[in-house]
Amino acid sequence: MHVDLFDFELPPERIALRPVSPRDAARMLVIRPGAEPELTDAHVRDLPEVLAPGDALVVNDTRVVPARLDGIRRRTSSQGEGVHVEAMLHKRIAADTWLVLARPGKRLAPGDVIEFSAPDGVRHLSATLEAKGEGGEVTLRFELGGAELDAAIAAIGHIPLPPYIATRRPDDAQDRSDYQTMFAAHEGSVAAPTAGLHFTPELIARLEARGIATHRLTLHVGAGTFLPVKVEDTADHRMHAEWGEVSAETAAALNAVKARGGRVVTIGTTATRLIESAASPEGDLQAWRGETDIFITPGYRFRYIDGMLTNFHLPRSTLVMLVAAFIGHEPQKRAYAHAIRAGYRFYSYGDACLLLPQARP
Repeated sequence: MHVDLFDFELPPERIALRPVSPRDAARMLVIRPGAEPELTDAHVRDLPEVLAPGDALVVNDTRVVPARLDGIRRRTSSQGEGVHVEAMLHKRIAADTWLVLARPGKRLAPGDVIEFSAPDGVRHLSATLEAKGEGGEVTLRFELGGAELDAAIAAIGHIPLPPYIATRRPDDAQDRSDYQTMFAAHEGSVAAPTAGLHFTPELIARLEARGIATHRLTLHVGAGTFLPVKVEDTADHRMHAEWGEVSAETAAALNAVKARGGRVVTIGTTATRLIESAASPEGDLQAWRGETDIFITPGYRFRYIDGMLTNFHLPRSTLVMLVAAFIGHEPQKRAYAHAIRAGYRFYSYGDACLLLPQARP
């Protein structure tokens, strides 16, 4: 499909720069697709009433690391001395080594030493560039490893806010909590699974009282989530692989939900992609661990999920393509047009939509 089909105009004022408080006060557009999509304006706190007893939610319990590092490239010669480098940690490949998206990638070469520092100018961390890949991806070997490196990154790094926020304001201490879900447990993501940002302990308690359970999986979101789709046709786009795990316990619990006639509702596109990667062609969920580069576009046959809560996504992004695949391209376009007209807030800190193509039997 042509990527242009997933383009739309979004007024800049619709981009949320901060989340609402409390988190479950965010608006939620309930979408029940059909020949004429049924669109209902609600709030995330209404989830217990919109869903039914016996349904189950699936959340991603990854934790965002402060993955953006600012540094200076150093060379033994004076040529090119002092070039500022912005590095986005992408994927850990050894105790002291990360794949990184670096800018300006073209001005870096193997053997370069990059010295990163905290805003206070006191704490420092250096790394050597060992290899260059495509699209600004480089391999950095740090002077520290393991827990020592983790602690240094935590002290020096910035929360990797998406570009549409970072270009309009700097990250701050508030983002360290705002850009983390209440489920965050396993460090490894460079972007939050943003649908999970809407949940509070009080909302979870109300869902459980209604008979709606919450189950966890882990998918570490890579820096590829920030990259635009640069090709003209979706068939030519290559997804970055991301590591994830569905435990045997979670798989068994969700299969039991389906067997009882309940719906499995994923919280976010990350949980959706991992569940669909772990599901068999016959529709059974299996324990799964590894990397997935699944790319879901219209025409994909969903194997497992019955519903999805997700935020409103960027034009021409793989995420809006996934939404269109789940509810249909025309319902997706109508829902987004309604959200823009009705003043919904878009993107990571914005409002949500609940996609329910499957009614309860």
